[in-house]
Amino acid sequence: MNPRMKNIAVIGLLLAGAMTTTACSRGATAGGLIGGTGGAVVGSATGLGTTEGAVIGGAAGAVIGDD
Repeated sequence: MNPRMKNIAVIGLLLAGAMTTTACSRGATAGGLIGGTGGAVVGSATGLGTTEGAVIGGAAGAVIGDD
């Protein structure tokens, strides 16, 4: 995947995460969505992979967001 496509994918993930968090309740769901989106971006940038980053970030965000 070329750098331009990666940037478009990252922007799309960020926008999707922002839109879904406004439609859901607070807590674990919002934390999981935010963490998953951020994890996908970090995973893509570090070479870990977007799926792996999203899973790790989503799980961590859900735990942190759960009050």
